[in-house]
Amino acid sequence: MALTKNFKTLDIREQLAATGMKGKNITFLDDFKREQIHALYESAKMLEPFLRTGVDLLKGKTLYTLFFQPSTRTRCSHENAMLRLGGNVITEADPLHNSSVAKNESLYDSLRVTSQYADVIVMRHPDDKEALGAIEQLGTDSSPIISGGYGHVTHPTQGLLDSYTCWRAFGDLQNATVVISSPDLSRARSGQSFALALAAMGARIVYTGTSELRTPEIIRKKLTAMGARWEEHFDLDQKKHAEMFADVGADLIYLPGCSVKKDDPDREAFMRKLENHYVSLDMLDNLKKKTGKVVGVHHSLPRNPGEFDMAIDRTEHELYFKAIGFSVAVRMALLASVIGVN
Repeated sequence: MALTKNFKTLDIREQLAATGMKGKNITFLDDFKREQIHALYESAKMLEPFLRTGVDLLKGKTLYTLFFQPSTRTRCSHENAMLRLGGNVITEADPLHNSSVAKNESLYDSLRVTSQYADVIVMRHPDDKEALGAIEQLGTDSSPIISGGYGHVTHPTQGLLDSYTCWRAFGDLQNATVVISSPDLSRARSGQSFALALAAMGARIVYTGTSELRTPEIIRKKLTAMGARWEEHFDLDQKKHAEMFADVGADLIYLPGCSVKKDDPDREAFMRKLENHYVSLDMLDNLKKKTGKVVGVHHSLPRNPGEFDMAIDRTEHELYFKAIGFSVAVRMALLASVIGVN
């Protein structure tokens, strides 16, 4: 490293400011350039040592979590992150019954009211059109709103977590090839947000799914506009998947999980198709022998039996539980970036 006049001690405030996210809604990750996401990564890395002790960067600030769908990891990690930053948390985990939404209050009104109580809102909503419409209508009449998942198309904080985990594991993502594998790419919102983050960082993206349930057009257009390196494969069986993983030089296999609820009539068909996407430990061992690579396996969680070999849990391939360890640091960086630190 050559010496320059800019050589000095690290300053978390400068890294957070470099994200350019202060006061911004976080909806789709193509809204941010490579340098901004990289600044967020560096901020998260600087915050990792404070995951247990905390650091009072947001003392006196308040987060409001508004979740219209169930959540463990996304909601709790954001709340944990805010508390570790010295801030406060207001939680609404069941607004359909416990808030004025139960009295037919519009989402626009609800967000405009609750933003008066908080410096930032993290919201999960099952209808992306309703959520995005309300946010557009609000304009600047609200605290910044971070998507904790809207409909089937966007889950940017999950995408940031997954790409950060990938960055920590593999380094420069311009050299990484990530396979996103699901029988239903049309409802794989975590996989699609991961893809946008990967595209911003220059990674190669390889989709594999079923021909009748492809990536939503809105995501396809965004990837194309970003100049992303991406390709698609359809209707492969287990054997063909193993061959494809080797042929493309996969570094990571990402399984977005099942967005098909237990009572959904399509769930049984989904689970049958899932057999073709099953990743076994034997498959990974054979890949290592063939390519010399330890291929990572990542999953957005929660997982279902039959998605992949649970023997992977205690191997070097496992990244899904390791990602949980990184989740609070990433969300600390995100909250501090969006609210801003003096």
